[in-house]
Amino acid sequence: MAFEPYRRVLAVPGVRPLLLVGILARIPVIAIGVTLTLHVVTGMKLGFLQAGLVGAASTGGTALGAPISGRFVDRYGLRPVVAVTTVAQLVFWSSAAFLPYWPLVVSAFAAGVLALPVFNVIRQCLAAAVPVERRRTAFALDSMLIEVSYMVGPAVAVAATTAFGSDRTMALVGLGLVGSGTALLVLNPRTRDRDEPEAAETVVPRRQWLTPRLFALLGITCAATFVLTATELNLVAVLKADAATRWTGLAIALWSLSSLAGGFAYGSLPRSLSPLVTIGGMAALTVPVGLVGPWPLLCLALVPSGMLCAPSLSTTVDTLSGWVPAGARGEAVGLHSTALTLGIALASPITGFLIDHAGTGWSFAVTGTGSLLAVTLAVPLWRRAPRPVRPEAAAATGMAG
Repeated sequence: MAFEPYRRVLAVPGVRPLLLVGILARIPVIAIGVTLTLHVVTGMKLGFLQAGLVGAASTGGTALGAPISGRFVDRYGLRPVVAVTTVAQLVFWSSAAFLPYWPLVVSAFAAGVLALPVFNVIRQCLAAAVPVERRRTAFALDSMLIEVSYMVGPAVAVAATTAFGSDRTMALVGLGLVGSGTALLVLNPRTRDRDEPEAAETVVPRRQWLTPRLFALLGITCAATFVLTATELNLVAVLKADAATRWTGLAIALWSLSSLAGGFAYGSLPRSLSPLVTIGGMAALTVPVGLVGPWPLLCLALVPSGMLCAPSLSTTVDTLSGWVPAGARGEAVGLHSTALTLGIALASPITGFLIDHAGTGWSFAVTGTGSLLAVTLAVPLWRRAPRPVRPEAAAATGMAG
């Protein structure tokens, strides 16, 4: 039965409230980018270039801060990190609407560094709560819930800005982030397996887990979000060229639904697939879609690659959780988030250049081929077995790394 693997995951103590907090807490986090953009453009009456700089500052800070906050979770536990980042978000979002432009840029970067680590924490705590043999299904379910959050977050931000203005929307986002942090503090889920001590002495040195093989995994994780972001931008460009911009929401929703269907099917499989297969397949299926003519047919042509979206992202987290010891999982998941963010950041300017100078057909082909090349380059490193981590060695080394 297709639902049976999910029923078993949801039966694990602590998983249901963790996933519920996860889907709700991610909505304000996902709404940050759109909210800042709309505030700069509509509230401050500036251009999209200035809005892009604010967004880049926030994103860059988040990419930098993710592994740092993860390492602090590994060393000191969840609550101190969540408490500090929640206070930081309260300070920023309660004052951001009143800041001039350049102080807003600097503050957005600082708030990004001290971002509430919702994505990292949920993944880390899922790995701790769910037995190894059920993690694939758990991460697939989490990826599907992320898709739902991505559908809701930007839409809520746009609707709130239209109805209440950017100032009040920023306050609402801040309230949502503080509520999310408070929920995590109250829930206080475990960040390590039950047989793994929470003490800082069990933190594993980086040289024992940050291997070339792990760098290969981070590289193809970056390639996954690169091709996904490029596909979304290409799709928007095709709709604009066909004078069908009003159908953008429907087209992206269809693509997201195909990802949900793929994630559900993947979580029901009896065994895991390699990220090399899922991400390589998604990239390869993206290459030819630019040859399809009218935009309705293009949307249908994107369904096969879309079905590999959620599986590609979930299998990278699943693989990471199996390669990294529990004492370093927070930092490793933070690096995973940085890789995801880097892929998004690289895709936007590269895809924009390709669309402007070569058209969407070539842009689909080049971005898909580039991601496929990244997967191919990872294969030799993938075959290198990582050095096993001995618990006694980790404990002896203590805080090193």
